[in-house]
Amino acid sequence: MRWQKLYNPIVIWLLRSSLHGLMDNSTMLITFTGRKSGKTYTTPVNFVWDDHTLLVVSPRDRLWWRNLRGGATVTVYVRGQSMKGIGRAFEGEEALKEGGLLTVLRKMLAYRRYWGVQLDENGEPGDIQDLLRVARTNTLVRIGDLTAV
Repeated sequence: MRWQKLYNPIVIWLLRSSLHGLMDNSTMLITFTGRKSGKTYTTPVNFVWDDHTLLVVSPRDRLWWRNLRGGATVTVYVRGQSMKGIGRAFEGEEALKEGGLLTVLRKMLAYRRYWGVQLDENGEPGDIQDLLRVARTNTLVRIGDLTAV
């Protein structure tokens, strides 16, 4: 987490600059309001598109996604464009059933390798326990109802 205090401001600057094309195929900015503090926060996250919805996976030990439990308005800055939407965090098995964790794994080979998840030729898990393990240690954030700002 310590390195993020240096890394995140650099990535935020880069994504907001004319050089955003260097990173914005898989990294975006999400801005949200803290539920308790009322402060506005912006953090870089990796994402995948699922039709008109953005999917983000965050380790459970990160805190930002907790502000999206039950749904919250967010602003994303993705590929040089600002959009407003509704972000909702899905935890545990709900990330599999409702959130779209399997969709992320189908679209991101790097995530499958990192978490050691095998999918067959139809995109189905070889061992459901692998998916449950990933769901227990990560949270899926689904951002929908996107409109340009």
